[in-house]
Amino acid sequence: METLILRLGLALAIGLLVGLERGWRERDAPEGSRTAGIRTFGISGLLGGIIAAVSETQQNPFVFAAGLLGFTMSLTWFKLREARRDEDFSVTSVVAGLCVFSLGGLAVAGDYKAAAAGGAALAAVLASRELLHNLLKRLTWPELRSALVLAVMTAIVLPLLPNQTIDPWGGFNPREVWFLTVLSATISFAGYVATRLLGSTRGLLVSGLTGAIVSSTAVTASFGQKVRAGEPARPLAGAASVAAAISLLRVLVIVLALSPRLLPLVVPPLLTAGVVFVVCGSLLMIKRAPGAGKDVDARNPFELMPLLIFASLFAATATLGAAVVARIGNNSLIGISAASGIFDVDVAVLTALRSVGGAMPLPTVGAAVLAAALVNAGGRIFVAILSGTAGYWVLLGLVSLVAAAAGASAYFLTMQ
Repeated sequence: METLILRLGLALAIGLLVGLERGWRERDAPEGSRTAGIRTFGISGLLGGIIAAVSETQQNPFVFAAGLLGFTMSLTWFKLREARRDEDFSVTSVVAGLCVFSLGGLAVAGDYKAAAAGGAALAAVLASRELLHNLLKRLTWPELRSALVLAVMTAIVLPLLPNQTIDPWGGFNPREVWFLTVLSATISFAGYVATRLLGSTRGLLVSGLTGAIVSSTAVTASFGQKVRAGEPARPLAGAASVAAAISLLRVLVIVLALSPRLLPLVVPPLLTAGVVFVVCGSLLMIKRAPGAGKDVDARNPFELMPLLIFASLFAATATLGAAVVARIGNNSLIGISAASGIFDVDVAVLTALRSVGGAMPLPTVGAAVLAAALVNAGGRIFVAILSGTAGYWVLLGLVSLVAAAAGASAYFLTMQ
């Protein structure tokens, strides 16, 4: 009996939580003019719990089905009268009421933790109406299409791929390669969408961060072209330095998601280097000239063709790395990661992280991740030399050297 009372209390709390949000939106409406408010939603959750308890006692699931049907008809009839009066075509309150009733039943006769989580999620979704509507207004069709492609690749393509290595060296696992590829693209896409939702910002710093979510190397090249076109080198080099810190943050996110055991090895050097990039870059940007704050034209990071190229490069690097490691030994992983980090640090880091859990020692994997980040920094300097002027790439190179030295010092201190 005590357990039942607690579960009924949870069913009531779920209804009250949702009803609080619904009632707040219609708090200025006259008394009795609404189909359901905080009390009605609270009672709806409690009613679902009571009928679920009766159904469970009678050992007859049709009792709950009949109760849900009767509740649906009653709520729909009253909401229909309100809709005709107000000329309102929204069905949100009806669906929310059905969810509250069902969650109340789940709280009593099923997993009460799932019911509580579902109630909180339902209230959060209802309270996020403006945010979700603004999202639809701001998102473009290519971005929505990319999200749909991501869903298909994750929910349909991924389960169909074989989950075993198909090469003689044990390096190429199609499902694993595809999972890590989609994971990397998801990180970029989520950051891109979050930036789009913030609106159009013309600040140089925000522009650099926006582009770095997609590619810090692309930001370096873009700013280099601006310098070559006559814009001041100092603030643009500073913005490129701050963008480099985002690249290191991406590496930390990937390590956190796939191999948290490596964090004690890679966090101190990467975080130290990132702080140096941010501090030095900010100092360079303090006295930026007018006209240096144009946005970086960052493309959608989840285009299909770049994603397929990424997967191919990752598969080739993983296979080559496994073959070299099998022939030479563990220390070759550092060289493989460094070499692949020239063109894409994500590929190099993901290739190195695949070795975690096998025969590869954690310090070796950590060194490979850091080597990839270091070589990628050198690649950005090379891109700066090709795209910008000496004043631009020298400043960026000096900041990168200081960051690399600070990161190396933190690494050796950690290893002692």
